[in-house]
Amino acid sequence: MDYSELRSAETWIFDLDNTLYDASSNLFAQISARMTDFIADLLALDRRSAFDLQKKYFHKYGTTLRGLMQCHQIDPHVFLDRVHDIDLGVIDQDPALDAALSGLDGRKVIFTNGSNHHASRIIGRLGIAEHFSAIFDIVDAGFVPKPAPEVYRHLIDRLDIQASRAVMVEDMACNLKPAADLGMTTVWVRTQTDWGREGSEGDYIDHRLDCLSDWLNALPA
Repeated sequence: MDYSELRSAETWIFDLDNTLYDASSNLFAQISARMTDFIADLLALDRRSAFDLQKKYFHKYGTTLRGLMQCHQIDPHVFLDRVHDIDLGVIDQDPALDAALSGLDGRKVIFTNGSNHHASRIIGRLGIAEHFSAIFDIVDAGFVPKPAPEVYRHLIDRLDIQASRAVMVEDMACNLKPAADLGMTTVWVRTQTDWGREGSEGDYIDHRLDCLSDWLNALPA
């Protein structure tokens, strides 16, 4: 396998949730539960109905937040603050990932459908914050989530990224297509989630892996 495009990359773009930490921590279950509670309180629904609406908005609009903004005109900052107020005790510092990022040439940025505050807490908990020069979050994206192509163009313009010299790493396979269309090298971190596998049969995925730190540490010099 040709790794030359990886070692010559100027910019590494990492998704956050279930990418920089292992999906087995099930951290997103906490976020999902808080989304359900938010919707139940907002619309006076039982939790089953609130959960069903949460998933409906996720599949229709790309994020539950986007659906709530479109259909109920909520304040997105209130939503983000509430759903990301979670216990990070289920994840620990990751020395292997820290070492892998230390040995990786090129600028490293985070591109997330979550908030800057959430991302900062996560990378702080993992002990890898020093490696990242920027976080491009859902607020920077105008609350338009990946995989909307215009968000990727906004990202590369905002951070002055040369797409042909960039690598994007994601757990959601469908989020890699717009990156590939711009000329980025794409890396898919496999998880057990149905939404993560959606679109994984596409030929726009250049590299497939199960453990990010192991893969990065194994890259040939």
